[in-house]
Amino acid sequence: MQFRIGNFGLRILLYSNPKSAFRNSKSNMRTIWWEEERVKLLDQTKLPHRVEVVECTRWEEVAEAIRTLKIRGAPAIGVAGAFALALAARTLPSRTREEFLEALTHISRQIQQTRPTAVNLSWALHRLLQFARNYPGNFQELPSLLLEEAGRIAQEDIETNRAIARHGSSLIKPGERILTYCNTGSLATVDYGTALGIIRAAHEQGKGVHVYVCETRPVLQGARLTAWEVLQYGIPATLITDNAAGFLMRKGQVDRVLVGADRIARNGDVANKIGTYTLAILARFHGIPFIVAAPLSSVDFEAPDGWAIPIEERPPEEVTHIGGLRIAPEGIQVANPAFDVTPADLVTAIVTERGIATPPFKESLEGLRSRAMVS
Repeated sequence: MQFRIGNFGLRILLYSNPKSAFRNSKSNMRTIWWEEERVKLLDQTKLPHRVEVVECTRWEEVAEAIRTLKIRGAPAIGVAGAFALALAARTLPSRTREEFLEALTHISRQIQQTRPTAVNLSWALHRLLQFARNYPGNFQELPSLLLEEAGRIAQEDIETNRAIARHGSSLIKPGERILTYCNTGSLATVDYGTALGIIRAAHEQGKGVHVYVCETRPVLQGARLTAWEVLQYGIPATLITDNAAGFLMRKGQVDRVLVGADRIARNGDVANKIGTYTLAILARFHGIPFIVAAPLSSVDFEAPDGWAIPIEERPPEEVTHIGGLRIAPEGIQVANPAFDVTPADLVTAIVTERGIATPPFKESLEGLRSRAMVS
């Protein structure tokens, strides 16, 4: 690992280890990887002030990193969950195949509870469990094979994000002013990003975009993380308070709203960071396209609509404190839902790695899934 001071502040360069199959990336930022018999991940709670790497040798440490937002963003959470379960498999003292699978399933349920809204987590865990259950060979070979499968999920995420960026950047016109929310860049994925990845691709294509970065309360992931990322990539950007978005739209300074998703229901309802619903309503009132970017693994085809999506309630300290400093009086009650649900009829399009879904989303999302299954 090397650090370099560039034109836009501290830049982290994670150079690939030729012996590692899990860090085969062409870009210069990686959020999570396997190296030296452990899971390594960027501690996003320390950004933008410090760039620190957390090293995990036990599955419980990865699960705690997910729960405490050291790693966050639905795609990155899914990969972290896969690595956590692969770590667990290496330490299970099982004497029979049945004992091994039972213990692995139990640990999978515990990992899933760390962030219940992000469907990528359950998707990745299910994929590893199915791999283990269907493996016809000696179960004692599974720990190393599950680690390889987790590595494949990580590599696939990079390829997925690049595809999302290609599809989504085709929507962006030169000179657009794009408002985004929370963090959907490299930090929210293994590498490159979803919604911010689209913006990054448009910037790299020379389209001259400008980004309005909402601070995104309560934990300021826009101000801390997205603002940091756009500086690394040299994308022209302006940080605004969340409640300034409507005023900018009213002044005609926003051409498009582009956000990510933690879970999308079959009908196109979108669960994303709390406050997304408000932006969707504002965008509709002002006639501004509202675009969602997410991999197909974020679509929960078992959830008929947004009411079926569980909404995570997070600790009150995320509201009563900023940077460890109390800003609210002792004794005040706090509601801190991490996500809200934007109804599908407020969404203009959903960009996936397989293409762009448009209303009616139930049919278009199913069409993209069918295309993915036959390819």
